[in-house]
Amino acid sequence: MDQVVLDVVAAIEAADWERVKPLLHPYLHWTGPDGHMLRGRTIVLARITCRPPTGLPVRYELRDGQVYRWVEAG
Repeated sequence: MDQVVLDVVAAIEAADWERVKPLLHPYLHWTGPDGHMLRGRTIVLARITCRPPTGLPVRYELRDGQVYRWVEAG
């Protein structure tokens, strides 16, 4: 597991949204546990502040040192 993913999880668990934001790519693709996909850092941040993911992603992709793709366990 890459450190940036661990940092995202730690920041989400601490509800430190200012720390989460720069770790997420602006064109982020986020797939929730129900298979629904969200696109874009702003939209994803709005969703995870209300319903944060639990734990590590089952799959992820990094670009430019940021999380570009995140797939939650379903």
